[in-house]
Amino acid sequence: MLACPRCAAPLRHRKPRSLQRAWALLLTAATLYIPANALPVMTLTTLGQSEPDTILTGVVQLFQAGMWEIGALVFLASITIPLLKIASLAYLLLSIQLGAGLFPKEQTRLYRAIEYIGRWSMIDMFMLSILVALVQLGQVATVAPGPGAVCFAAVVVLTMFATSSFDPRLLWDTRGGEQ
Repeated sequence: MLACPRCAAPLRHRKPRSLQRAWALLLTAATLYIPANALPVMTLTTLGQSEPDTILTGVVQLFQAGMWEIGALVFLASITIPLLKIASLAYLLLSIQLGAGLFPKEQTRLYRAIEYIGRWSMIDMFMLSILVALVQLGQVATVAPGPGAVCFAAVVVLTMFATSSFDPRLLWDTRGGEQ
């Protein structure tokens, strides 16, 4: 492996076709974001009656039950953060292609924030899996994941892949390294 002659840090190769891969993954995630929020994430069956719930109806029910903190957490983690991740990464990709935007230093900070938040994006799927495990009461009540959960998990994974396939050095290349 090559090393920097000045500090001996390992040098990494560029990611080939970084922009194309990031765009493809990001556009797929943005497309799946709509069914992730429109389709039922889970179906609660109680005494033979099924009630499908989307993310938004779940948030509304949490607010109505007085669980404001949990409702706000679910709304933030399930609706707001994925949308902000998609918009922020699209902004970074467009700024490279158009040669405009914030200074590279601020764009790099934005990229690092997107990368960090991506690790916490699966908290909703974790919460749903705990709920499914806890509410399996045989004939009384069952919780089954719905197609919205699959779409939401795909959005999370695709945005993580898009972020990891993006080469942040391109932010500096297009601006000539200005600070």
